Formats: sequence, C-alpha cells, structure tokens
Amino acid sequence: MQGQHVSACRSPVSRTDDAIAAAPWLEQGSTLLELMVVLGIVALTIGAAAPSLLEFQERYRLEGRAIELVTDLHYVRSEALSRNQVMRISFNSDAAGSCYVLHTGAAGDCHCDSSGTALCQDTDNSVVKSVGFAAESGIRLQANVASMLFDPGRGTTTPAGSVNLIGSSGKTIRQIVNITGRTRTCSPEGSVSGYKAC
Repeated sequence: MQGQHVSACRSPVSRTDDAIAAAPWLEQGSTLLELMVVLGIVALTIGAAAPSLLEFQERYRLEGRAIELVTDLHYVRSEALSRNQVMRISFNSDAAGSCYVLHTGAAGDCHCDSSGTALCQDTDNSVVKSVGFAAESGIRLQANVASMLFDPGRGTTTPAGSVNLIGSSGKTIRQIVNITGRTRTCSPEGSVSGYKAC
C-alpha cells in the first residue's frame, strides 16, 4: 500500500515529463509563421519611428546652429568692445548654400561661402570666424540685412535685424538682434515647439 502511494505521487510528474518529451515542437524553437509575425511587428515599429527620428535629427541640427549663431553674435559684440574696434557680421547666400563671417572693416570687404571659407579683399581687415551652411546639410541661413556693424564707442548694432535658420521641413528658429546688440530667440508661427512664436 505504501508502495502504491509513492507510485501515485510520482505519476503526475512522470506524465508531465512524458508530455514534454512527446512534443518535439517545443524544443525546435519558433515556427516560420511566428518569425514572420515578429518581423512584421518590427517593421511596423521602425516605419512608425522613422519620421519621428528624422524630425528629431533636424531639430537637433537646427537648435545647434541657432545656439552657435547667438554665441557668435555675442562674441562679435564683445570683440568690438575689447578691441575698441568696429566689428561686423556679414551674411551671404548662393545656390550652394549660405554663410556668415565675423570680420573687421567695411560691409563689403569680407565674403564667405557655404563651405565656411572666408576672404577679405583689403589686407587691413581680418576674419575672426566664418561659418558655412552647405545646401545638402538641410539647414539654411536667411538674414534681412547684408551686414551688422557693432560699434565699440556707442555699444550699438547698426542696423538691427533678424536672422532665420531654416530646416529642410521649413521649421525656423529666428535670432532677432536689437540696436543694443542684444538677441532674442523665437520661432516664426511657433514652427519649432518650445520657442515663443514670432
């Protein structure tokens, strides 16, 4: 009787072991159908995430360039004061892209290109910095003035103006420079979230 009791207790365990051994498909892994379902889900997830990723990359580049521009606007103003010399930021654009150059001298004395290369015609003038925006980069620069002069004596900027950085999707961050050389950042029509609309 005692032996039967032990046998009865072991019976369910041995039946379970027998059931697993009798189902070879459990050991074979995924079936082709299961694999296709997983691949379909992965493809849909990637397809849904791709536009968001591209939008994130564009915003990242746009904000990086906007921060660089406002830093350079502050820098050229401080250079004018520290050198006690008139400084300028001049803008240029063509089919290959756009650029800006920080320099001494008159508005037309120094030019830049989309590769970031700058040159001054008058050897008395010098380039402090030049930044290019090649067309294929997806970011372009658009200014409503050709050049801004930073006067060390008066501490003013002439003329006041605004500079747009525009992404390939049309999203825009604008830097507005007032007559005192201070900058304000906004986004036309609120096209870039997180920025005040202007």
